[in-house]
Amino acid sequence: MRQVASVLHLDLDAFFAAVEQRDKPSLRGKPVVVGGVGGRGVVSTASYEARKYGVRSAMSTREARARCPHAAFLSGRFHAYRSTSEAVMTLLRETSPLVEPLSLDEAFVDLAAAGLPDLEIDTVTEVAERLRRQVAEVTGGLTASVGLGTSKFIAKVASDLDKPDGLVVVPPGTEMDLLRPMHVSVIPGVGPATTERLRRAGVHTVADLETVSEDELVRIVGAAHGHSLHELGHARDDRPVVSERETKSVSVEGTYDTDLTDRKLMAALLTRQARSVSERLRASGLAGRTVTIKVRLHDFTTMNRSTTLSSPTDVAATIGRLAVGLLADLDTTGGVRLLGVGVSGLADWIQEDLFGDNVGDADEATSLPDADVVSTSSTIPVTWAPGMDVEHATMGRGWVWGSGRGVVTVRFETAQTTPGPVRSYPIDEPELKPWRPEPTTGATVPDMPERHR
Repeated sequence: MRQVASVLHLDLDAFFAAVEQRDKPSLRGKPVVVGGVGGRGVVSTASYEARKYGVRSAMSTREARARCPHAAFLSGRFHAYRSTSEAVMTLLRETSPLVEPLSLDEAFVDLAAAGLPDLEIDTVTEVAERLRRQVAEVTGGLTASVGLGTSKFIAKVASDLDKPDGLVVVPPGTEMDLLRPMHVSVIPGVGPATTERLRRAGVHTVADLETVSEDELVRIVGAAHGHSLHELGHARDDRPVVSERETKSVSVEGTYDTDLTDRKLMAALLTRQARSVSERLRASGLAGRTVTIKVRLHDFTTMNRSTTLSSPTDVAATIGRLAVGLLADLDTTGGVRLLGVGVSGLADWIQEDLFGDNVGDADEATSLPDADVVSTSSTIPVTWAPGMDVEHATMGRGWVWGSGRGVVTVRFETAQTTPGPVRSYPIDEPELKPWRPEPTTGATVPDMPERHR
């Protein structure tokens, strides 16, 4: 175990929603929900303004609309999230050579490898405060919550204590003082099923857990989980900060606070995860032949199912269709606490005639029944999805406010403007086009768990 608080965990606050509020001045300070916008959609991220109404990740969009009907429901813009993430990860790597990105919006940083003159509390605190200021500068005003501790576990717990825009430092030797009053669910891997098993054994807090022997924990939750739980329950975590390695697979998974029982919701979650996997594959110039789903049941039984294509693909619709098909063969009646989609067997080529972009885009368009689709060419359909970046020949850049009944409504504004005017057009308006920034080459980041912070 480290004797200094040299592990830093940085977490960008309500990341997707914060990027949308940054780029859309009219939404600043207002509830924003990013995720599926259709009737079977799922919330990915909610702004803090929306969270006040009980909106959270993995909630169905239908329920989110019922709780916060005045929120802006947006479909998401991964190019904006990816470029913002790359700016932050570059900043972290300038601080230390050992940076372990966990997702687009969070990473561990090993300050012991940063070449600092000393690692006293004052020094690491100053580094953390500087990083938070620099994050705001390079992201255009986004905030980050930061935790510092003697291990990954403690740093992660600390970063969650004062959100948003907080900084918590846990001095060496005070780890158990911090943990003892906390509920056992603060420990990674302790979800609803494990919480219930521990509750039956009279274990509610970390202080309760501290009094239970490892043998007893193994009896309660199993060998592998029992050992890990015993170690973390005593604040023992010697996992190193590991920088990025060669990518062998790309995957996205989510652990949910409430066990999932609705098969339609699970299918929607897998479809959304498949789109995230597709985005990361395309950002890295990769494609894969093997699609795998990971399902962890309520009793912690973990199942993996996979299927292999004859040629590599990076198309979201193909990945999602295969993932949902794999789910159909599994018995999930007892409830599911974790779902994931992955692609492996990676290559840097795609057989376009089998898995071209047009097929994927057309399939994804059909999954958004509340958005109008117009063909801007003979082959590539455009979905006017809420939140999408567009450009008008006369009005300039803006974003899709909404569409339906043959009409698309656009608010014309960008991050650099004041809240702009709203205009409506026929969906086949020839002067209105989708807008995307020029592609750039940047660092890739690993997979993003879909969860609420």
